Amino acid sequence: MNNVASILLLAFLALTFLQSGYEKIFYWKDNVEWLKGHFAKTPLKNQVPLALLHLLILELISGILCVVGAIQLLTNSGREFGFYGAIFSCICLLMMLFGQRLAKDYDGARTIVIYFIPAVMAVYWLN
Repeated sequence: MNNVASILLLAFLALTFLQSGYEKIFYWKDNVEWLKGHFAKTPLKNQVPLALLHLLILELISGILCVVGAIQLLTNSGREFGFYGAIFSCICLLMMLFGQRLAKDYDGARTIVIYFIPAVMAVYWLN
């Protein structure tokens, strides 16, 4: 089987972002309330629902592209969808990193970097 590592990374990213999107959709109010407190002392304090909606849309795009990309790699070794899924994943993670840094949540920012490394690896391998 070819492209095993790339398929595993795409599966990791798909699970990460589809699960995150699921939680945002089905626990929207809880997420918004928690994030309003988290960003209370930042310029995002009045933009939390809109920012969360933008992140949700990008996470769903990322997850779907990663699933389609893994299927594409399995069926015909095509890399386009997986590559763009990995790119969108990196964009999502950079958005979250920016938010964590803005909120001065340095432990949260460090956690995001742990996800960013495999996302960048996927971009590199699928490029």
